[in-house]
Amino acid sequence: MTDSLTLVLAGVAGMGLGAMFFGGLWWTLRKSLASPRPALWLLGSLLTRMSLLLVGLYLVSGGHWERLLAGLLGVICARFVVLRLSSPPSITKEVDHAPESR
Repeated sequence: MTDSLTLVLAGVAGMGLGAMFFGGLWWTLRKSLASPRPALWLLGSLLTRMSLLLVGLYLVSGGHWERLLAGLLGVICARFVVLRLSSPPSITKEVDHAPESR
C-alpha cells in the first residue's frame, strides 16, 4: 500500500515539476519576444528550468527507478495540460451557413 502511494506522490511531484518547466517555457517565450536580447532569455531559462527539473526528479526518485518513471510520467502529463491551457481556441468554419449557389 505504501509503495503505490509513494508512486502516486512521485507522479504528482512530477506533474508539479513539469508544470514549472513548461509554464516557465511559455513565460520565457512571451518575455523573449519583447526583449532586445531574446537569446539571453532563452538560454538562461533553459539552464534554470532544466536544472530545476533534473534536481527535482533526482530528489523525487530517491534512487528508485520506479519513482523516477512515475515522476517522468507526471512531467509528460503536465506537458499536455500546459499545452491545453496555453493554446488559443481553435476556429471552426460553419459550412452549413454558406449561401447556396444555383
